[in-house]
Amino acid sequence: MSQPSPRTSPTPFDLITMGRVGVDLYPLQSGVPLAKAETFGKFLGGSAANVAVAAARLGRRTALISRTGADPFGDYLHDALRDFGVSDRWVTPVAAYPTPLTFCEIFPPDDFPLYFYRRPKAPDLEIHPHELDLGAIRAARVFWATGTGLCEEPSRAATLAALAARGRRGVTVLDLDWRPLFWGGEGGASGAGGRTGPAAMAAARPHYAAALAHATVAVGNADECEVATGERAPHAAARALLAAGVELAVVKRGPEGVLAVHRDGTTAEVPPVEVEVVNGLGAGDAFGGALCHGLLSGWPLERTLRYANAAGALVASRLSCSAAMPTGEEIEGLLGEAAGASGGSGASGAARSSDTSITSGPEARAPRTEVPRS
Repeated sequence: MSQPSPRTSPTPFDLITMGRVGVDLYPLQSGVPLAKAETFGKFLGGSAANVAVAAARLGRRTALISRTGADPFGDYLHDALRDFGVSDRWVTPVAAYPTPLTFCEIFPPDDFPLYFYRRPKAPDLEIHPHELDLGAIRAARVFWATGTGLCEEPSRAATLAALAARGRRGVTVLDLDWRPLFWGGEGGASGAGGRTGPAAMAAARPHYAAALAHATVAVGNADECEVATGERAPHAAARALLAAGVELAVVKRGPEGVLAVHRDGTTAEVPPVEVEVVNGLGAGDAFGGALCHGLLSGWPLERTLRYANAAGALVASRLSCSAAMPTGEEIEGLLGEAAGASGGSGASGAARSSDTSITSGPEARAPRTEVPRS
């Protein structure tokens, strides 16, 4: 991984994300299992990559730290990142492993099973500490790391090194991003497999605690908060995250909206924006990119959450993830419509009965399956 000198990056990035990148292959038919699907769309995927794309779509200068295979899918991801305005200078190939693929099934409004092909090991878990451009990481206005990056070495050590290098400068976000399969659950990640539920959580929790000690913001849903802190109830989870060291805890509550609590006592709790769901995957990444945009803009906490909720809702109403990330004008337009329909509450009161409330994390309700590579 290249390490450009500070002279090559005179202007710090607004946002640097670190973690997964891969190719999403989504069926172009809704309500059809993979066994029956015949046509697929190819998209840039991976949570860290999607968050960078979401912020770039909102005008932010962003970059990704990750790795791909040395293959045509890796070439595609470089092209896609650049097309979305995300710097790929720290995305490098790993000859030994193929670029990951992710398939999904689309059963609206709330069933989107994922099938990860990350065997024998995903390249994004081969980020090494000595390869990091720590100067650029320190200088970024926001740095975003993920729980997935903690699941295996050397990515775990690299993630912790990057977080530690920040020294709690600016905004340092840990996306809790709990994926049990990546920690050796049923079917395994690249390990022996077999651990599920409480055992996998217990194995992960110390690593989450180490990362939270360096973060200023934590973002996660109920499952993710339980992994990190042992608490599921929103307010208890927020308090536990603050006790772990962060300044701002953001707890995503799916159809009940989102809660955020700041160490200074500021609390914001906002309802979801109701939309007709096409594909709930990627809504959490849109939320993350918009959250960063709001924090960079210095907005009040409640405004930031409403804006991020709307970004997630827009992506949930579209097929793809990265290509679906909304512009600022689209987000403001949806917020205006929701306010008008609900008398200013920020949630649509005119949604059809078949609509589903989406905030930041419908992805969390979709089962994940890892399929061994043949």
